[in-house]
Amino acid sequence: MSTSIVFMGTPSFAVPILQSLIDSPDYDVKAVLTQPDHHIGRKRTLHESPVKQLAKKYEIEVLQPAKLSKSPEMERIIDLQPDLLITAAYGQFLPTKLLEAARIAAINVHGSLLPKYRGGAPIQYSIINGDKETGVTIMYMVKKMDAGDIIAQRSIPIEADDDSGTMFDKLSLLGRDLLLATLPKLISGDVQPIAQDPEKVVFSPNISSEQEQIDYRLPARLIDAKVRGLRPAPLGNMVIDGVRTKIYDVTPLDEKTDLEPGKVVRVTKHQLVIAAGDNTTYQINQLKPAGKKMMEITPYLNGHQGISEGGQIVTDD
Repeated sequence: MSTSIVFMGTPSFAVPILQSLIDSPDYDVKAVLTQPDHHIGRKRTLHESPVKQLAKKYEIEVLQPAKLSKSPEMERIIDLQPDLLITAAYGQFLPTKLLEAARIAAINVHGSLLPKYRGGAPIQYSIINGDKETGVTIMYMVKKMDAGDIIAQRSIPIEADDDSGTMFDKLSLLGRDLLLATLPKLISGDVQPIAQDPEKVVFSPNISSEQEQIDYRLPARLIDAKVRGLRPAPLGNMVIDGVRTKIYDVTPLDEKTDLEPGKVVRVTKHQLVIAAGDNTTYQINQLKPAGKKMMEITPYLNGHQGISEGGQIVTDD
């Protein structure tokens, strides 16, 4: 007899995880809970979450409460009496009453090595902070955010060219594989949960607009880390030549400089090298000034021929 599941998730991170449950004869996905549809773009096109799109493909019941607590959708899940509640980047807190509705367990597939990076942006923070590795944790769900006992955990390196987009994809597949390996043990009771060490807790709240701003005084490697951590969206930004500019790609360089951060170390037809903190340097490869399209550095420099070596090109607001 298959194990009944109610799955809760919203972004593309959750899609391979849900797909694996749908594909397995051992599990029966009774319903999917995901965030409400939202409007995107200038035309305000109504957008369904990737998880909803997948559930509809397989004619699985979809529930989308704006607020889960005390909603008819929550009562529907409780009435289903699922064996397991499985979440993967759902985006809302789950009330204790709902967690207790699972016959076996309510568990979460979380994109970090807990207790490091509890919260909504663990993948971004692991890159922004220059971590060498991250991973996936499967844990019991409790009312407190990402605080449940750890059931299983697996790590993966963060490569020098990884950004949030590539790591989302890698961790999604890692989470899928770890979940499929863990569920039989969980169902049979053959797990030894480990409590999280409160002394090692690090939080990773959702990225704010202020956090999208890149401090040009940071060392070049951390400027690069922030650029990659905020790519492909929302993208980090700096004020360059007086214009708020989104930065898509930079390269930290080995050369050192005595110039102050934000000053031009070297400018040619095809290269713009900027001074950063700790006497480090980096070149900007792709950028998007406000009101402009994304561009490579060469066409940008063609339109900014007044840039000169030694000048302060990156500034505060």
